[in-house]
Amino acid sequence: MTSAAIRGLLVALLVVLPSLLLPVAATQSPEIVAFTALLAGGLIFAEYFTHFPSFVEFRDAPPLNRSRFVFASLCMILLSLLAGHPFQPTGFSALVHKLAYTIGDTLDFAYSPVQLSRLMMPEHVPQYTVDLVRAAAGLAYLLSLMSIAYFALLIRLRNWPLANGAFNVWVNLPLFDPTTGGDVVARLQRDAKLHIIAGVLLPFLLPALVQMGGSLFDPALLGSPQLLIWCVTGWAMVPASMIMRGMARLRVADLIAQKRRAFAHDLQTV
Repeated sequence: MTSAAIRGLLVALLVVLPSLLLPVAATQSPEIVAFTALLAGGLIFAEYFTHFPSFVEFRDAPPLNRSRFVFASLCMILLSLLAGHPFQPTGFSALVHKLAYTIGDTLDFAYSPVQLSRLMMPEHVPQYTVDLVRAAAGLAYLLSLMSIAYFALLIRLRNWPLANGAFNVWVNLPLFDPTTGGDVVARLQRDAKLHIIAGVLLPFLLPALVQMGGSLFDPALLGSPQLLIWCVTGWAMVPASMIMRGMARLRVADLIAQKRRAFAHDLQTV
């Protein structure tokens, strides 16, 4: 219960993090933020308190979910400091501001996701807002690439998930039914490839979709610090999480295939 409560509290804290770090003048709708934090924290508590999994994948295969949480938290903290710098400048926020603008300028090359996020902004938006969006997108996208590289190193160097003991498919993949749909390995590999492809394409597609659907979402709203933090974090971290999920499924498929080969070899030996 204590572990589940701590996890729920940390997720709730993540939801309210921008509101806590931003100055009061830059925050909006505290009631909605508090309700969302309570809802998210309650769901995570219920998931980790029960012995029967429901929707959270790789629950007992650390540190995948922990690394997702850490990088998402780091992204929101840095973006909060970046967006709050004009309202309440400090030495650390000035450092983050300078670093983010440098990264955004470096990653703003032809056909990059950062350039597409800048080009989706309407012409009537002030240049400062456009530059802020580019800086935030560059910083968040770099963190997303770092999270993917970190998980790849975990698989390569720490032999994830076998370093934590036996891997329970039912607990860690509660939404995957191994009894339907043909061969388990082929299905895992297919789903993994789809997740990786979607994760790679989403940072490119989302700015184009926002620009095409300007009547549904006005990119000029990104001038609001809270909305900027949430949108840019989701734009960068959700695709990265999908890629990591695909990598994890490929790893599980490979482990099952290895078990099959070992079992077949033992039968031949006998």
